[in-house]
Amino acid sequence: MQKWLAAHWVAGAAFMCGALLLVLPFTGGGAERIIYLAGPVYMLHQVEEHLGDRFRAFVNARVFGGVEALTVADVLWINLPGVWGINLLALYAAHWLAPGWGLAALYLILLNGIAHVGMAVGLKGYNPGLGTAVVLFIPFGLYGIAAVPGTLAQNLFGLAVAVLVHAAIMVAVKRNAARGRAAALSA
Repeated sequence: MQKWLAAHWVAGAAFMCGALLLVLPFTGGGAERIIYLAGPVYMLHQVEEHLGDRFRAFVNARVFGGVEALTVADVLWINLPGVWGINLLALYAAHWLAPGWGLAALYLILLNGIAHVGMAVGLKGYNPGLGTAVVLFIPFGLYGIAAVPGTLAQNLFGLAVAVLVHAAIMVAVKRNAARGRAAALSA
């Protein structure tokens, strides 16, 4: 199943992005619509970032010097239950609780956009996903956070979710890199 998902999830993201945008007129309006849009906006970014396994290959080659720090399984877990799941939960929370409880989706977008820009500055060049991070993620994230009404607690919760997700990714990738380097040294 993992092999099939790895081969097809990006095409699924492109299709789902289009399908979700086609039903946009039926989603109501206001804050919920903005949080709803986080799904297709993120999927468009995922197409740029992961088409042809570009981001994983880039990170492993450029950031970790050829060590497989970011695995296929990591990419699937990060993007399917991680991003898509968080966006869906954020939409449900915005609908059933209050719009501010959906801010996690917007903070996730904004933080990821900033991370892509930071990587571009640090590596002095393009990284897969940078285009949509600059053109979509940062402006949409800033706009959404400003437009969706939320309490301080809801904003802090949304930010904390985004930070924890990115921190978990960094911990997993660094752990994988250390294992890969140790295995190379012992071989």
